[in-house]
Parts: sequence; C-alpha cells; structure tokens
Amino acid sequence: MGLASVIALFGPTGIGKTAVAVALARRLRAGGEDPVAISADALQVYAGLEVLTGAADAAERAELEHRLLSFLPVDATFSAGQYAELAHAEIDDALAQGRTPIVVGGTGLYLRAALTNLKLKPPPPEGARERWTAELERRGAPALHAELARRAPWAAETIDPNDRQRIVRAHELLDGGDLEPPGGASQLWTGEMRHPTLLAGLVMEREALYARIDARVDAMLAAGAREEVLRANAAGASDTARKALGFPDLLAGDEEGMRRRTRNYAKRQLTWMRKLAGVATIDVTGLDADEVAHRIDRLRRRPDPTPEAA
Repeated sequence: MGLASVIALFGPTGIGKTAVAVALARRLRAGGEDPVAISADALQVYAGLEVLTGAADAAERAELEHRLLSFLPVDATFSAGQYAELAHAEIDDALAQGRTPIVVGGTGLYLRAALTNLKLKPPPPEGARERWTAELERRGAPALHAELARRAPWAAETIDPNDRQRIVRAHELLDGGDLEPPGGASQLWTGEMRHPTLLAGLVMEREALYARIDARVDAMLAAGAREEVLRANAAGASDTARKALGFPDLLAGDEEGMRRRTRNYAKRQLTWMRKLAGVATIDVTGLDADEVAHRIDRLRRRPDPTPEAA
C-alpha cells in the first residue's frame, strides 16, 4: 500500500504528543509534504484554558498550524457529535489541498470520531438533562451513580462515581432507550477508517510517565493554570468545560488532587489505547521528539505497516 494519507498520534497526557507532532511536521516538510495538525482533544477546544489543557503554545503553532484549538468560549457546551462534523471537514479540506493531516489527541472518543464514521448517540430526550441535573444537585453524584448501577450495571462499571457529566448523560440515554448492554463487536473499536491512516500510539515506562506528569502539573501551575480556572469559573464555565483535567481540583486549591487525577487519567488512556484496532505502539521511554518522529515516519514508509510495536 502507499503512504497513509492521515497520521494519527494518540497517547496519555504528558507523554509529549504535541512535541512529536511538531518534530514529525519538520520531517514531513523535508520530504516535500505540507502537514497540518488537527486536535482530537475534548477540552482544548476552549479558549482561555490553554495552559490547563496543555494546548500547543504560540511557538508550536508558529512551527505547525493547529486546527480545532481554542475556538469556543468557556461557557459553551460541546459534544463528540459536533466535534466529528468539524474534524471530518478539517481533515477532508486538508487532503483536498494536498496537505497531510496529523490528528493529535488524548481523548479516545474524539480520536475515533475524527478518524471514523461513528454513529454517535443522539441528543437527550426533551427535559431529561434538566431533570437529572436537578437530581444531581439534590442527591449528589455518588447517589446517582448508585442508581445507575441499579438501572444499568454495565454502564456504571465504566463511569467514575464522581463523574457528574457522564452519570447524567447515562441516565439521559437510558431514558431515551439509547443505552444498551454490550454485545457483539463495538463500532468504537473497529479498524475501519474514513481515509488510509497510520495510527501511532505512544507509550512510556510507567514511573517515567508519572514523573513527566508531575513535572507537567508543576509547569502548568507555574504558568497560571489555577488563575485560568478561576477566570473560567467567574465567566460561567459550562459543565463540559469544567471536565478539563484538574479544573475542579484547582478550583478547590487541591494541587495534589490534580496530580493524582492526572495519573489516573493517563492509566485510562492507556487502557483505551490497548483496545484500538490497528494501532502501532511506540515506546518513547528515553527518546526525544525527533527520534519518535523518525520511528513514525519509518513505520509509515513500510510497504505493509502492521500494528506491531515500532
């Protein structure tokens, strides 16, 4: 087969995906290609949360054009379905212009939404969100999670008891008859792509990753992440914006809670990656961004890329 027309980079928070994308872009340009990065991160869509969400900074954007970053105000709600429409348009537009899209993200659902034609869940039934949100405020997330466990134990198993948004959404879907028990092949994990795609999954030795995460949190705090959160809170940040990793912790002044939550999130991202069909995993422990970019480029140029570790 020929070169994959789309390159996708997935990996846990703090592993250095943006730096790898920038290094890969330099390599692609040296080979005559014109790369453009397309974000597949659920929270980097919000303007004003760039430090907290680890969005590409001004220098990185100057070296590599990034799309679908910082285009929504913090009081706006946003869904995977809305993202899918935008991501498909950006990828298709880039390809039509002869450019090479590099899809970069750590939000698994958004990555799949960008690369495939997922049948995403419909909006909730009329009034369901308001009713369950009111119940959430009255009874609290753990109580609603316990009720979800009674109504749909298979759904509750995959949701943290304090994940307010997902708990409400699960109850909404149950009310509309759109949340069904697992069975058969999930569309989410099929290998079907909209375009020929090299999917590179970045992994790292766990202790090294946790050290990077702690350093990343320290850097975010030094760069004003808590001040971002306070401004967003004062501006009426939406429920979806408040899902940004560390938002509730920094709002409460709990820096250690942010570190702990970030490490736990990285574990979930790695679990998600193991389910991805056709992913080529690359252990980046001890490698710099240029070395990782070289491995991705070499993998892409194989006559028949396989999902083996690179």
